[in-house]
Amino acid sequence: MAEVKRVQRPLSPHLQIYRPQLTSLTSILTRITGNAMFVAVILIVWWLIAAATGEDAFETADAFVTSWFGDLVLALSVLGMWYHLLAGLRHLYFDSGRGLEVPVAEKLGLACLIGSVVLTLITLILV
Repeated sequence: MAEVKRVQRPLSPHLQIYRPQLTSLTSILTRITGNAMFVAVILIVWWLIAAATGEDAFETADAFVTSWFGDLVLALSVLGMWYHLLAGLRHLYFDSGRGLEVPVAEKLGLACLIGSVVLTLITLILV
């Protein structure tokens, strides 16, 4: 049988050497916030159904929603909502064929991150 000669080929980049880019992180964050808001919707629907069901069920749901953990979940869902909205607007801007250059896309991604934090703080202060 003939001897197999191995050819030295470069390895493709892997997670250990890959440098995450802001545009890829914002894309992943958009998907995460979209799914995370579903958890908040379930929590709010549970609270509303408990309010319609009876006093005992409402007291249980209300105690959970108004606890520190419920407050944290709802505050993070507000952050996710604002981020998801701003990222959606950025995506619409990209769909028009504008802002696709790397520096512009990175600035828009940073604006989404900063804008969502600022809008969340304003929302939480006003509410």
